[in-house]
Amino acid sequence: MTLTVDGSEAPAWGPFPRDPIDVVVADGGTVSIRALQAEDADALAAFAAQLSERSRELRFFSMHPHVAGDEPAAFPGVDDLDRVVLVVWLGRRIVALGRFDRRADPADAEVAYVVDDRHQGRGIGSVLLEHLSAAARERNVRRFVAEVDSAEPAALQVYADAGYEPHRGVEAGVDVLVFDVGQTVATEAVKSQREQLAEAASIQRLLRPSSVAVIGASTDPKKIGNAALRNLRAAGFTGAIYPIHPAAADVEGLAAYASISDVPSSVDLAVIAVPADAVPELIEQCAGKGVHAVVVISGGFGERLDDRAAGLAAQRALVHSARRNGMRVLGPNCMGLADNNPRVRLNASVAPLVPARGRTAFFSQSGALGVAVLGEAVRRHVGLSSFVSAGNCADISGNDMLQYWSSDPDTDVVLLYLESFGNPRKFARLTRRIGRIKPIVAVKSGRGQVVTGLQGTSVELPEDSAAALFEASGVIRVGTLDEMFDIALLLAAQPLPTGNRVAVVGNSAALNLLVAAACEEQGLELTRAVDIGVNAGSDEFGAQIADAAGADDVDAVVAVFVPPLPVGSAAEYARALRAAAAGSTTPVLSTFLGTEGTPGDLTPVGEIMPAPGSIPTYPSPERAVRTLARAVRHAVWRRRDPGRIVDLDDVDAGPARHLVDHVLATTAGGRELDAQEVERLLQAYGLHLVPSREVVGPWEAQSAAVTLGWPVALRHANQVRLHLHDEHALADAWGDLGLAEDGRAEIQAMAPRGVDTVFGVQDDGSFGALVSFGIGGLATELLGDRAYSVVPLTDADADALVRSPRAAPMLTGYAGGPQVNLSALADVALRLSRLSDELPEIARLSLNTVVASADGAHVLKARAWVAPAAGRADGPRQLRG
Repeated sequence: MTLTVDGSEAPAWGPFPRDPIDVVVADGGTVSIRALQAEDADALAAFAAQLSERSRELRFFSMHPHVAGDEPAAFPGVDDLDRVVLVVWLGRRIVALGRFDRRADPADAEVAYVVDDRHQGRGIGSVLLEHLSAAARERNVRRFVAEVDSAEPAALQVYADAGYEPHRGVEAGVDVLVFDVGQTVATEAVKSQREQLAEAASIQRLLRPSSVAVIGASTDPKKIGNAALRNLRAAGFTGAIYPIHPAAADVEGLAAYASISDVPSSVDLAVIAVPADAVPELIEQCAGKGVHAVVVISGGFGERLDDRAAGLAAQRALVHSARRNGMRVLGPNCMGLADNNPRVRLNASVAPLVPARGRTAFFSQSGALGVAVLGEAVRRHVGLSSFVSAGNCADISGNDMLQYWSSDPDTDVVLLYLESFGNPRKFARLTRRIGRIKPIVAVKSGRGQVVTGLQGTSVELPEDSAAALFEASGVIRVGTLDEMFDIALLLAAQPLPTGNRVAVVGNSAALNLLVAAACEEQGLELTRAVDIGVNAGSDEFGAQIADAAGADDVDAVVAVFVPPLPVGSAAEYARALRAAAAGSTTPVLSTFLGTEGTPGDLTPVGEIMPAPGSIPTYPSPERAVRTLARAVRHAVWRRRDPGRIVDLDDVDAGPARHLVDHVLATTAGGRELDAQEVERLLQAYGLHLVPSREVVGPWEAQSAAVTLGWPVALRHANQVRLHLHDEHALADAWGDLGLAEDGRAEIQAMAPRGVDTVFGVQDDGSFGALVSFGIGGLATELLGDRAYSVVPLTDADADALVRSPRAAPMLTGYAGGPQVNLSALADVALRLSRLSDELPEIARLSLNTVVASADGAHVLKARAWVAPAAGRADGPRQLRG
């Protein structure tokens, strides 16, 4: 038996299954990582044989001074506990290897890794270190010792670049670095940055290829393969195009090849439009050709209704085959993608009509909806920087696209149509980061629904809570495609408002009144209303717009106009409006009744649509004001201090992880934890239940009360008697609750007097893990007065959470009540956030009740449920599935 540092028996397995874990590395390619296995002998020998002597000296030292052909013999005793060895695969070759060995002090381990000389500089070593560190933490290893060559700065820098703080030392005449492997704010920041760069690079390969092969390029104009090829050519793709057809000499005037293997030059991107059963072989051919990414337009995979299990199996096999050979997959069952950058002009899709170039990006899971969206974008004069239809999202998802668009210089606004979330925890993290630099607008089907498979442990969110959570995550949530384009036009063409003060300038008193009513409904403050009258000319109209836009008490201007007028034309007034707003830092939007989008007279000439400074117009004042209100709320969110993730030094997650692993290993599907297990779980995260004892009969109750100290509380079923100061009061309460001489009850020490509050943790399909907070009693139980925040919480999030319920004034002395320690409540929220973030298997946790008093927060009752994680937490980098 092997024991962990705390003396408990450790599980003989860790986070690395025998099946490989796929990872994107720094250059955008993919590799697979898994534990070393006995059958790896030949591949490991081949890996060792091609290593340069210098790589062996720099990277392996005492672990591996001389790598020989019988490589597995050099790793005796690999038990995945005290000796962990991970191998990195590309195709059928090992390209890197890393390991750690526990030392005499079981909290320490020696770590080393080596990367194939041909693959150095791709970031594989840093990925290995992330996964080795995660495995070490799982096994209660707290420090790594790495032998280094002081003459090689790169060997020293790799550990510091990972966010660790290594300390130099010498052991037995050898230079070593010693560093803690615990997760910190610094290591998480480095991991997130590297993940963003790697995933963005992988999408860059997809959207910016220098050559494209269309596999299934048909000579029949009615076939999808022919449409894909025609669209590619019609867009003016700047690179080489290779039609792949088994028999034709040419397709659409281009020389064709029988297979991608026959193409004489390199191929970056392959578009596949053939029957589903032919796709697997084509993926292998693409791998042999060195293709970087594939777009699988073909259907017949996970969306199949006749045999979904078979379709999903084929889909998983497709993705696995592509990733293990370094490729990413868009689709299957997708419409494709387009990139309007003039250096590439790519339309690798079956969409016949792609909008002009713009600075708005669009992602859709639905192919059919994607076609409708592109048509609507053309009608509304909304240009796109790039467009992606992901279909079944088997590999590339909305999260991948967010990573790319966050740093794409061609994109200012991101539009999403989402039907599901592959990793909602990651989505929440990304949107909170990206939304501060680029607005994200999402149409999400399904509102506040429970995660499939978690109906027994999740609760449905009220719609107002769901909307607030999207907003708190930096996402502008809309209900329809019309609303999505409404806000996209404003964000793409006008600056964000700096406040909620609105001016209306118009030629119709009735329309001005509609604007005023809409502002009141949307929580905007109307500070000035100017009615120029129906006879005013375009010059006066423009002058009043300019005056309002420059006023100190105006943050946005709504212009309203009713044609026809007896003087001038609508075009004259439109040009006057545009000229008056030109160069203003105050956003201006309009209602030219009967007009929608950004018509020509409201749009400056330019190659970008809508050009900056365009005036978006809406068919009604209500739509204009509703759109403006969304922009105002987003601007408020951006200005809010995001706070920081707080390091909680007294957290020891190891025992909690072992508890969760044990429950899932022994109970299929998980279960509710018993009282002792809940206490252990909370203690690992610095949360302590007020002491209590289970008792049988009044004599045990009295003895427990003496041990705990008077006064005490007596609990039985859902009944409780509080502030029992002596044995007489306890005896009376025992009888009052109808307990027999051998009755069972709970005796608990009394918490200080204060305000009862409730905390919760739950998993939601849209947001991932949520922490909730409410005031105990009717406010929460009857009225649903709970506030929610997305994990992980910053200190600012936690502080806002405990102040957000409508009943929160009860915490600050309302009606002469007690003033409680709000910082202590915020600390509880931060600890629950950390717990949920590190243990996504905690499907639901309830702290009911937490007594908030002037001297702290005291947890009286808690329940927790464990289930297989619905959404993976952001641990070491890995791709979904």
